[in-house]
Amino acid sequence: MSLNKNLLQLEVQAYLRAHYKTDVSKVLLSSSPFEAISSPELAQQLNGLQKAEGKLPTWFKHLEILYPPKLNLEQTSSEETAAYKANLFSGKKALDLTGGFGIDDYYFSQQFDEVIHCELNPKLSALAQHNFEVLGAKNIQTLNQNSIDLLKGTSSHFDLIFTDPSRRNEVKGKVFMLKDCEPDIPEHLDLLLDKTDILMVKTSPLLDITAGLRELKHVLQIHSIAVKNEVKELLWILSKKDDTKALSLFAVNLSSDFDAPVTLDFDALQFAEATFDEPQTYLYEPNAALLKLGAFNWISEHYALDKLAVNTQLYTSEKLIEFPGRRFRIKDSIPYSKKTISRLLKGKQAHITTRNFKASVADLRKKFKIKSGGDRYIFFTTLENGKSLMLDCEKI
Repeated sequence: MSLNKNLLQLEVQAYLRAHYKTDVSKVLLSSSPFEAISSPELAQQLNGLQKAEGKLPTWFKHLEILYPPKLNLEQTSSEETAAYKANLFSGKKALDLTGGFGIDDYYFSQQFDEVIHCELNPKLSALAQHNFEVLGAKNIQTLNQNSIDLLKGTSSHFDLIFTDPSRRNEVKGKVFMLKDCEPDIPEHLDLLLDKTDILMVKTSPLLDITAGLRELKHVLQIHSIAVKNEVKELLWILSKKDDTKALSLFAVNLSSDFDAPVTLDFDALQFAEATFDEPQTYLYEPNAALLKLGAFNWISEHYALDKLAVNTQLYTSEKLIEFPGRRFRIKDSIPYSKKTISRLLKGKQAHITTRNFKASVADLRKKFKIKSGGDRYIFFTTLENGKSLMLDCEKI
């Protein structure tokens, strides 16, 4: 399907660059300054530039890149997560079942001799092909067809098959399951594993890991990938070749002070035992990627830290250690009471965190008129004996 190449004219590109910070809704309600380009087309490109500046800097810096609708941009990988995925494997031939905007495939093309980008949406397929040409990624072939049908009709074998299945519209609001996505990976799993050495499945972090393991087989690795402590995706690595290997889990927090992946064995996670104690000199808050893996007891056992309570994912020690998360020095530990907290915090400035506590951060800020910011970090939490506590800390 043809793209509106008028968007590539120099004066249009200059207009987009000059106005990309403009409120997109205002552009939609205004007349287009270009006869051959509609206001919605301009708004789509402006929204794309706004999103790409932080998420896709390589795309942003290139003129003549064309952007898809807002939903497609929201669903695409960031450059950081795409680069992480691509660096896990290399080979001759890779296939992306759900190519989309093509961020992942651009990075796969740097690790594989040939990449096939399959995309059902004809406009998105044409747009991705155009952008690959602009970026000079000559080893990516774009196909506007059903990737499962392609696999059924080919004798080719792939070093890697990647997919980012999307939820079907009719299952919105229901519990997130892989069988509710397109393509249905559990249904076609035998076909996929027969056609590739490695199957890589990207899912939303909303997918429950235990539920995912029930739906899949031959899972070798699960990667919990966060950027700046926000979990962006789960990555499932499947293979028939190494079926005897134990399941390994990886927690990575990109763009952070501790961005090296934390590796843990699934069986060790299941059998780990925590120790418990009241707050000592230092407090530790695990990063979101590690928490997503449910490594609560493992953190205590592996790092020799004491948990504050079974349902309190905060840890403590007398000696300071390196740790995949935030570290604090505890200045004061104060039993929670309205009178005491009001005296200490009312009208003051502090960062507030709650872990296993009866009130939310918003409620506490409102109740005690605590302003946001500053270099004071306050944790409201509950100990193993049920006692509510306020920890006044400074960040390390």
